[in-house]
Amino acid sequence: MFRNFFIALPIAVLAVGGSTACASKKFVRTSVGEVNDKVDSLGRSVEETQERTRRNEGRISEVDQKAQAAGQSAQQANEAAVQARSAATAVDTKFTEKFDDLDKTNRRLVYEVVLSEDSGNFKFGKTALPDEAKQKIDEVVSQLKQDPKNVWIEIEGHTDNVGDKVVNEKIGLERAQAVERYLYEQYQIPLHKMNVISYGEEKPVAPNKTKEGRAQNRRVVIKILA
Repeated sequence: MFRNFFIALPIAVLAVGGSTACASKKFVRTSVGEVNDKVDSLGRSVEETQERTRRNEGRISEVDQKAQAAGQSAQQANEAAVQARSAATAVDTKFTEKFDDLDKTNRRLVYEVVLSEDSGNFKFGKTALPDEAKQKIDEVVSQLKQDPKNVWIEIEGHTDNVGDKVVNEKIGLERAQAVERYLYEQYQIPLHKMNVISYGEEKPVAPNKTKEGRAQNRRVVIKILA
């Protein structure tokens, strides 16, 4: 009897052990299957995310291209506007100059005033407006107020022939500009009603061989046209 018991016990142990081993294998297969399913699901999720990322990158690239194209179009439009404005300004300036030239051609000289060194005005090499010259200019403006007209004022700068020709032209221009500035600042005469030019040493009214002649040539001539 005991012999049969000891024989049956290993068989029972084997049966229990075999059952446990089968259960462990089944559990492992189930767990592995779940893990594989999760891995597959995660893989599909990653692929979908990557696909969405590629599509988004494509859209972003397309938007960037459109924005760049729009920026280039805006820049081109701005450049075209600047060119058009410049062209319009040039045409307007050219028209105004031609109109002024024509207007001056049709005007007549009413009177002129000469500011020269021999009458106590500009000194040799000086461009500042002397008080004597200001008094004469005041007299000119006084006459304009008494007989108001639609006048045009030409201011000519002249020098003698002593020194460099270019320097003389510069001195003549600065003297004429000093008169223009005085008329504008003191009497608010519009700048577009005045024209300034320097002839330098080109138009002497007296011989430059004498001191007196050179003093006469150092002058500013104010011409009133109406």
